[in-house]
Amino acid sequence: MKNKSKIVSGILFILGFGFVHRLVGDTLKNRGLRILLLTNSFILLAGAMLGPIQAIFVDKVGGDLMDAGIAGGIFSLVAGITVLLSGRFADKIKEPELVVVIGYVIMAFGFLSYLLVNSTISLFIVQAIIGFGDAIYNPPFDALYSRHLDPGKSGSQWGTWEAMSYFTVSIGAVLGGIIAKNFGFTPLFVIMAFLCLTSAVYIYFLPRKVL
Repeated sequence: MKNKSKIVSGILFILGFGFVHRLVGDTLKNRGLRILLLTNSFILLAGAMLGPIQAIFVDKVGGDLMDAGIAGGIFSLVAGITVLLSGRFADKIKEPELVVVIGYVIMAFGFLSYLLVNSTISLFIVQAIIGFGDAIYNPPFDALYSRHLDPGKSGSQWGTWEAMSYFTVSIGAVLGGIIAKNFGFTPLFVIMAFLCLTSAVYIYFLPRKVL
């Protein structure tokens, strides 16, 4: 019975992979989009690792569920205000990829700063830093992604990005729980920062004509 279940699961996985590959194949053939999808998936993965278990971390530093809610609100508020400003300049920037790099580095710094959090006040400050970094990179990232869209395929290629973000977040949510449960929050935050820095360094050293 177990063998049959494994066989069925294997068949479903192969069929599912083939189906997904068929849907996103055209997008992945586009080098610019492929690079943007890969590097941004690291950022989304990093953020998703903490999301579902952030309330547990808030409790560890002396906060409660209300503080966890406020922390989330601070992130969104800072990001919302910042993105209004950064969005106005996204189309005017000659090298938007460098702004994306700056945003990724700020997020990496924010994730590492979790290591220093020992109160709700310091938590709120870190949340503001991460929200700022998130808002800094998003508009220029969208501008870059739009620049590389193939004619007549904008809907499907934006759909690929949306699907990638959902898949990445689902993986990150599980991985974050596994890492925090078995090794604690410290290595989790280091890994989150490392993912952001990896994407930042990769984009920074790309030839400018690629993106």
